[in-house]
Amino acid sequence: TPFHFNIGDFVSSLSLPHHPTGSQVQPVVCRNQADSSTVLNHFCNPETKLPERQQPCNTEPCPPAWVIGNWSECSRSCNQGVRSRSVICQRKISTTDEKTLDDSSCNLPRPHVLEPCNNHTCPPEWVTLDWSECTPNCGPGFRHRVVLCKSGDHRTTLSTSQCRESSRPPNTIRCSLRRCPPPRWVTGEWGECSGQCSFGQQRRSVQCVTYTGQPSGECVEALKPSAMQQCESKCDSGLIENPEECKDVNKVAYCPLVLKAKFCSRSYFRQMCCKTCQGH
Repeated sequence: TPFHFNIGDFVSSLSLPHHPTGSQVQPVVCRNQADSSTVLNHFCNPETKLPERQQPCNTEPCPPAWVIGNWSECSRSCNQGVRSRSVICQRKISTTDEKTLDDSSCNLPRPHVLEPCNNHTCPPEWVTLDWSECTPNCGPGFRHRVVLCKSGDHRTTLSTSQCRESSRPPNTIRCSLRRCPPPRWVTGEWGECSGQCSFGQQRRSVQCVTYTGQPSGECVEALKPSAMQQCESKCDSGLIENPEECKDVNKVAYCPLVLKAKFCSRSYFRQMCCKTCQGH
């Protein structure tokens, strides 16, 4: 037959399946004796196939080396940010296993873990200050803040026209701390009694106001205090300058009727009928 098995040259076992690493193998191949070309194994007699030869290689351990990861995204899009990467000292044990070592085991200097990036100056941008307190302190209100157009390094305040109006942050927001107290009725002092030494009326102001003192029409009408009341006007004490001159002002049958009706306890009748009411 023109086909025979031959032993080939040593090759790394990495290029052959099912072989351990760190070794070289002399594969057995089927060749055409006419032109020494390699053909499929089934052309050769399987009973004449020779065993493969194998020998170890690169038996010394691999030296430790720096394993460097990819750079991260830059921390800033402008005005010089920082990007980072992983740098680890490792020794390769096999094609699939590595052992991490101390940095001192690898050749120094260690590759940089950090580096600056995006060093160009930022364009002008809006900068906001803190929000104010909510005003007023109850009910619907607003918070305010200052919005400035700043240079890219935030050192200079620029005209607002140099920043993009479409991206300008709001300078006012709605807020509400709590509900306001309801409007209430407020009364003034009572005025003078309209009567002279008799019963009369006295008035006072009654106004519905908000918690800030502004006029309101939202008070409960059923709770409105009275703006008028009955009163009794006391006579001028000068009518009786001297207790010894106690006498009845009305000399007809008026004072006896006052005594009979038991009105002497009232100051007006007691003054008008002083003599009659004495001792009563």
